[in-house]
Amino acid sequence: MHHDGSGLPYQPNPRYDAVGARVRHGWEAALAELPESVGVLAVDGPWVLDWDAVRAGLAAARPGLTFVDIRSHLAPWPEIAAIGGSGPLADDPQFAALSRATLGDFFGPLPTPAAGEGRTVVYGPGAALVAHDAIWYADLPKRYAEAAVTAGTVTNLGQREGAADTRRLFYIDWPVLDRHRDGLAERIDRWLDLQDPAGPVSLSGDALRASAAELTGRPFRTRPTFNTTPWGGQWARRELGFNPEGPNTALGYELIAPESGILLGDDTAQVEIPFQLLVALHPERVLGPRVHEMFGESFPIRFDYLDTVAGGNLSVHCHPQPDYMKDVFGWPYTQHETYYLMVGSEENTVYLGLRGDADVEEFRGRAHDADSGGNAFAIEEFVQTFPATPHQLFLIPGGTPHGSGKGNVVLEVSATPYLYSLRFYDWLRRDAQDRQRAVHVEHAFRNLDTERTGEAVGRDLVQAPQVLRKGDGWREEVIGQLPEMFFVVHRLTVQGAVAAPDTTDGRFHVINVVEGEGVLVRTAAGAEHRLGYAETLVIPAAVGVYTVTGAGAGETRVVKAFVK
Repeated sequence: MHHDGSGLPYQPNPRYDAVGARVRHGWEAALAELPESVGVLAVDGPWVLDWDAVRAGLAAARPGLTFVDIRSHLAPWPEIAAIGGSGPLADDPQFAALSRATLGDFFGPLPTPAAGEGRTVVYGPGAALVAHDAIWYADLPKRYAEAAVTAGTVTNLGQREGAADTRRLFYIDWPVLDRHRDGLAERIDRWLDLQDPAGPVSLSGDALRASAAELTGRPFRTRPTFNTTPWGGQWARRELGFNPEGPNTALGYELIAPESGILLGDDTAQVEIPFQLLVALHPERVLGPRVHEMFGESFPIRFDYLDTVAGGNLSVHCHPQPDYMKDVFGWPYTQHETYYLMVGSEENTVYLGLRGDADVEEFRGRAHDADSGGNAFAIEEFVQTFPATPHQLFLIPGGTPHGSGKGNVVLEVSATPYLYSLRFYDWLRRDAQDRQRAVHVEHAFRNLDTERTGEAVGRDLVQAPQVLRKGDGWREEVIGQLPEMFFVVHRLTVQGAVAAPDTTDGRFHVINVVEGEGVLVRTAAGAEHRLGYAETLVIPAAVGVYTVTGAGAGETRVVKAFVK
């Protein structure tokens, strides 16, 4: 049975109640809750925020404030540009090693604002580095930064003029700013959401932390977002109602920890907080003690969609081998992936693994020739193809060449790193500026696993389901696991309104309804969450025992992943 639109509708803006205080509208309301005793207020936040609008809004709401723009105390740009400018990727046009710098490294001597007669506001990224009496964090979700960089309307962190590039944004600016923000999480006095700079919405820091604590004991969804790309498809627009004004829906970020947000509030006002902030505040409750020990504050599994329905083939690419990921790119764990075929057909294709008779050196030559000379070649001479059978899982450990053909919807159940697709071949595709899209032939071949070849690919990476446990009207199968991959993928099948029992057993679960009308998830503590077709749910480790009940009369299938 396929999804026919009769079940629970896809919710593009899942929202949860704020605990302990209401979300407030406007600068006036935020300032009204600031204690009189505060002499120096630090307003910190990301670089791409419209900081001049922040200053103007505060000045209009409370005349007589003194302002200090922390950005005027940045180090000279040549010093900042050198941050992240060394190592094996120093001259790489696309990639940089993940920055280990602190935000303080971007500044020269810092000011010491005098707490004189009136009140001083120090504002800008790094404001919290200055001595202060209270701290506000003014946020703008990351999707705005990427759009602004692509549009050429912002600079990189610390850059006074010129245009930003996504290389610095992804690998230097974001890691530095995220660490800075997470380090402030316990002592933020107010969280401001500035998606509308003229109409900020905000929540007290105590309510932010109380809301986060409450979420760690119940299932929740992050706010999904879709990007467009040259190969993007139409499924999410048609089926889920996403991006009606955009050209396509290519990448659906259901749950990608470094970028996902959680909405808190009610019908009158809501704020978006980063999912990563929740993990930073409560790593053990969200991840579970053992997973926290293994991954620190990194939430290690992501769920996203690759939509090529009425679109084009993905590039054929691989992801880094573990040592290369650590030594060259600076991530402690690599981008192991799996493809779950939500929509596909026997006529459509998944590219996976080397052919047994592939000549790797000839493959390398053809890939370079396509990149530099614009000469197409038949990738099928080197990489195997498999039918895109609906509901089949394909395992893709680091180093394995792969890609989804056109006409498919892939639910990618993967390790969290998501910015390391090393392309062998991209069909000579053009980007929005009509340039041939970048490939990364040398990185790709340095990471190519030449052992994943021939018949072993189908045997090891395209596995048959194994029943793990079952009861009356439900069963749970293992649909993919490999010794070298730290997570496993299971599938739960429920008939009608049967309730299947489960437990987090001390580690988080992530689930997605891949077929049917939806489910109701109920925890032992009595929290309930409805989940519709194609929606993704985080079940924190602290939840413990829960049940999954089918919402429709027919069969419902749910994919589940967790750290083994």
